[in-house]
Amino acid sequence: MDLLRYQRQSRQTARYPQAGSNPIYPTLGLCGEAGEVADKVKKVIRDRNGVFDQAVRDDLKLELGDVLWYVAQLCTELDLDLAEVAAANLAKLASRAARNVIGGSGDQR
Repeated sequence: MDLLRYQRQSRQTARYPQAGSNPIYPTLGLCGEAGEVADKVKKVIRDRNGVFDQAVRDDLKLELGDVLWYVAQLCTELDLDLAEVAAANLAKLASRAARNVIGGSGDQR
């Protein structure tokens, strides 16, 4: 699926206070959903010896979809194109790989 199309279609389901001028709500939702993903992965490590069976993968697919929805809403709130955000991220990573600084820390490496 095209990311800009996803962003536009997902916006049709944005029902939160001051949608269109409220970047705080999708930011908090993004944190919550990312936490749910992390918790599911943690439980796979704790309870399933790190085995991601199909049921767990299906659950994670749903949670990751929620993460994507909140990322798309935050992009819309900030007047950013989700496809451009994704492209910029790939360019940044390719540059780091080419300069052999993919590891390490710091946003501007």
